[in-house]
Amino acid sequence: MDTLSRDSSSSNSVLPLVGVIAGALGLILAIVALVKLSTVQKMVTAHEAEMPKIARIETIEGDLRAATAKTENDLRGLREGVQNALTQVGEQMGVMRGQITKIEEAQKARSAAPAGKAGAAPTGVLNADGTYTVGSGDTFAKIARKFAVKMDAIEAENPGLDPTKLRVGQKIRIPRK
Repeated sequence: MDTLSRDSSSSNSVLPLVGVIAGALGLILAIVALVKLSTVQKMVTAHEAEMPKIARIETIEGDLRAATAKTENDLRGLREGVQNALTQVGEQMGVMRGQITKIEEAQKARSAAPAGKAGAAPTGVLNADGTYTVGSGDTFAKIARKFAVKMDAIEAENPGLDPTKLRVGQKIRIPRK
């Protein structure tokens, strides 16, 4: 038993010392863990405060993407509309060029054609004697607009003249302004 008692007495003096050291280390580790936990909690709280801002940024980003897409669609529609309008203008200009060419050819043909009667007045113009020689397509309304007078004044200046029976080459009087 001697051996046994010696072994137990030496371990009894070291064992409490090891327990105290282990407890102190545990206490230090617990304090360090609490400090770290406090720091982490502050960081989490700061991030939670930032979360509404992040959500708002994401909302704004979504709104911006939607507005950009709408703007692109609007611009595409505007480009197409302008292009269609320009195409129509170009087509109308082509039609007008054709009409102008026909008118020019008709004018050339008239000026090249020999006069049928000597002294016959050209049609569609005001003659020196104040009469007007009716041209093709003339109506009282057109003649009145051409000379800035009223249709009633032309009828009064030409009694007995039927406005619905104008003939090419017919002479009518135009009232003075």
